[in-house]
Amino acid sequence: MSETWSGGCQCGAVRYRFSHKPKGAHICHCRMCQKAFGGFYAPLVGGPRDSFAVTRGAIAIFQSSDKAERGFCRDCGTPLTFGYGDGDWMSVAIGSLDDPEAFPPIDQHGVESRLSWVNHLGALPDRPATEVENAENATFIASTNHQHPDHDTDCWPDPAVGLGQSEINAVGLGQSNTTK
Repeated sequence: MSETWSGGCQCGAVRYRFSHKPKGAHICHCRMCQKAFGGFYAPLVGGPRDSFAVTRGAIAIFQSSDKAERGFCRDCGTPLTFGYGDGDWMSVAIGSLDDPEAFPPIDQHGVESRLSWVNHLGALPDRPATEVENAENATFIASTNHQHPDHDTDCWPDPAVGLGQSEINAVGLGQSNTTK
């Protein structure tokens, strides 16, 4: 069996797979990537477009410029992909891969927009693990976790759990879904 590299969104509605190990892991500091990821930078890795396939759901696309397309999950909002519409390369968010540890960034792009304090983040003091600092909250989160696991599943959400997308959406909006 050939090795594949899978990933997907937080809610599990979208899953994807590379047939070849992605390469060129980097972080991009450009302002478009900051906005698209809602973060200080975008961690990306990619491969030939023909080695990339969506295996569940559909990736929603936002065309952030006349060339660039940014893919995300329409249900949970997870940033997933970056590519040029006419290009032959597909990049994915490193954190959306099932094994993000396998893709340490090797360089930085868009440094003209890098926030002045980002290079010092590694020097910040570490806080204790949530399980140590707030065990009660960590236990509650673990017992009510609706996040898709870091591996492919035959279906999601798990029918044994009984939480459907409308319940996930209602919970995410701070609403209850009492009408079934």
